[in-house]
Amino acid sequence: MPDQTAAPAVVHLALPKGRMQENVQKLLGEAGIRLTFDRRGYRPILSLDGFETKLLKPQNIVEMLHVGSRDIGFAGADWVAEKEVELLELFDTGLDPVRIVGACEPSFLENGRPRPGPFLVATEYERLTRRWLEREKLEGRVVRTYGATEVFPPEDADCIVDNTSTGATLKANGLTIFAELLRSSTRMYAHPRSMDDPAKRDVIEHLVLLVRSVTDARRRVMVEINVPTDRLEELVGILPCMRYPTVSPLHAGSGFAVKAAVPREGLPVLIARIKAAGGTDIVVSDIAQIVP
Repeated sequence: MPDQTAAPAVVHLALPKGRMQENVQKLLGEAGIRLTFDRRGYRPILSLDGFETKLLKPQNIVEMLHVGSRDIGFAGADWVAEKEVELLELFDTGLDPVRIVGACEPSFLENGRPRPGPFLVATEYERLTRRWLEREKLEGRVVRTYGATEVFPPEDADCIVDNTSTGATLKANGLTIFAELLRSSTRMYAHPRSMDDPAKRDVIEHLVLLVRSVTDARRRVMVEINVPTDRLEELVGILPCMRYPTVSPLHAGSGFAVKAAVPREGLPVLIARIKAAGGTDIVVSDIAQIVP
């Protein structure tokens, strides 16, 4: 009889080269996923079964996901918007946040807007820029750039549309931000049909679970507190935990130990409230992963 066993699903994963590469690979590493690189460094092997992996530029990842040669991949929301493709966003890692902005020398602005009349815009984001010009009813003509967009004004363009994280590079080149077109970050996307395959979907969802467990953990810390018996409910009432805190009796009935994963943001205020509610011996520690 022929072997009726179905071949295991192989998910074609794209990892980003360049600016996003280090943070994405660190994210995978903290999820317990090791990458072993081949001699050329473009086809790493994951320690997690079920994946065939390739390193590509984020712009190419978006295109390969669109045509379906890659099932899932990490890319910036800016390039998904620029390429005008329909992809399924699996989750936002929050890594490498940038803004897509309009910037120019201050002398080009009138009342915070580009001067009336035709002008030249230098950008890598042609479609995003044209949509913005149309939306704002501005008479701009787009010139495509290939990196170092910030050096174009004033001789070769009146203004630019570019990505920035801090604005420092723009400021160093004498440019002022006058418009924000989009906010972007590194996200995991899928080709829609890949999620319709049950075998591939299981593999993809397991990867999403592992990676999301790291991003969730980065936003929280573990807080352990001792509290007297008569103030337990008061303390539990102020803890912003995920579901319920863990409560254990202390030796000789001297109170309780309370443990909860709480948001990292606002921790200084929370510690003050814990102290006011009778909490003592507070220990705060980092969390590696949170799996719901």
